[in-house]
Parts: sequence; structure tokens; C-alpha cells
Amino acid sequence: MELRHLRYFIAVAEELHFGRAAEALGISQPPLSQQIQALEQELGARLFERTNRRVALSEAGRLFLDEARLVLAQVDKAADVARRAQLGELGELKIGFTASAPFTSSIPKAIFAFRQSYPAVHLALQEMTSQDVVERLQEGSMQVGIMRPLPLPDTLVAQELLHEPLVAIMRSDHPLASGSEAGLHMAALAAEPFVFFPRSYGSGLYAQILGLARAAGFSPLITQEAGEVMTIIGLVAAGLGVTVLPASYQRLRIDGVVYRTLLDEGATSAIWLVQRRDETSPMAKAFYDLVTTTLTTG
Repeated sequence: MELRHLRYFIAVAEELHFGRAAEALGISQPPLSQQIQALEQELGARLFERTNRRVALSEAGRLFLDEARLVLAQVDKAADVARRAQLGELGELKIGFTASAPFTSSIPKAIFAFRQSYPAVHLALQEMTSQDVVERLQEGSMQVGIMRPLPLPDTLVAQELLHEPLVAIMRSDHPLASGSEAGLHMAALAAEPFVFFPRSYGSGLYAQILGLARAAGFSPLITQEAGEVMTIIGLVAAGLGVTVLPASYQRLRIDGVVYRTLLDEGATSAIWLVQRRDETSPMAKAFYDLVTTTLTTG
């Protein structure tokens, strides 16, 4: 039995006339009659009651009609699923993102725009360090990464989504807080203890902060380490040191600290959209294209 046999049968069942059914199908009547007879022989059941004047469904034909329609509807659904998957409109897209990405308002807006455009795609979002993003992309366990800059292997390609200033964060009663509302230079922090991520954490900010400090003539003394930004800023509020983070963290509004823009050249931090150079997932391409377009035009 082939799908065309079901389509032929349904056409005759709906028209109850072999001539009109053949015309609707775009074939001649004799082959249609032969195909219906072949179907009846395969099923071992008479589907139509035929006389010289009329064609009617038999009881077996009436029951078979319902099932045949269900089969063709499922086939059409399967074909639609395949087409939508090929267009990136269906399935699961795994995305790794660095913890600071949601604090930049444009990134959640871009993800929301993707969800509106592709509601049938399930976004499996997982927070991780920038180094973890690189590793997961390389091993193929996710398709897209949103991360802070790190050296990338040749197998990955990055698109800069945005960049933002870096800010020094200190207690509101810190001596440097007064008179620095317009910003300060990294060199002003040379004698300060720092609270920051561990080197092993894989933060894309670590190397950048060290580079800015060296350019300012000092090596930062990191006296407290923490893996979560909220903890880092909390320790700053407790008077255990200062820190430097992207300006988007100002949205956290933690009492007892102030944020001062760094005035040094290159004191900005980018957010990258990263994927494998040979990525073939239509969903990943759709996400990449929509997010980059949204942020460029928004």
C-alpha cells in the first residue's frame, strides 16, 4: 500500500463518482478504478458498493476513510515538521551564556524577539563561565554561546554584539568615591586590595583587568576571590576591597557601594555571540541572524 492509494481512495469516497474523482486527481478513470481494486484486494475488504448508477461506501469503506484521513494528516504533519526544522523554526537550541549577559538590557530583548519569531523552538539556556562556553561549543554539546572575550580556537567564530564601559566598584565611603563622579583612572586603584574571580574560574574579564592594571603600572593585589558577581560586590560593600566589572552590573543596586567609570583607553568590555565555524544547525543560524540584526538595528 502506498500513500497515493489512500489519496485515490479518499478522492473517490468524497466524490462518490469515479469520473469526478479522476478529474480532481488529474488522472484518467481506468487507472483510478484499477488502483482502488488493487487496494481492496490488498485489504481483503470491499470499500465501495458499486452499481451502474451509483457508488457508495461500504461499512468497511466508511471506517477505513476515517483512518486514511488520519494517516494522511499525520504524513502532512511530519512533512511540515521536517520543513520547519530545516528552516530553524522547530526543535531545541542549546545556548550557553556568561552570567553578566542578562544584565545588558539589549540581550534579553534580542532573545525575546527570537522567541516571538520562533515560538516552537525550545531555548535551553545555561549559565556558565566564558571558558566553559568555549569548551562546550568545541565539544558540540551546545550550538550558540554568549560570552565575554577570550582567545578562541580557529574552530569558533565570534560576532561582537555590544561593548560597555568598565567601572570601578568601591564602598560609598571610600576615599576615592568622593570627587570621582566623572570617573577615575585605573592607576588610582594601584594601592587597593581587589576582590575578583579566581584565575581558574575562566572569566573573560580576568585577563583584561590584569592588562589594564599592568598598563597603569601595577599588578593588582587580589586578596579575596569569589565565583559569583553578587558575592564579589557584597564583599566590596563589606570593605574587603575594590573591584572592576562591566557597567551593566550597576543595575544590581547594592547598598553601600558606588560605581565609577574607568577613564583608561580600552577600559571597555565586549559581549560576543559565538558558534562553531562549521555549524550547520538552521536554528543556530536563525538565532545568530536575528540576534545580530536586532542588536544592530535596535
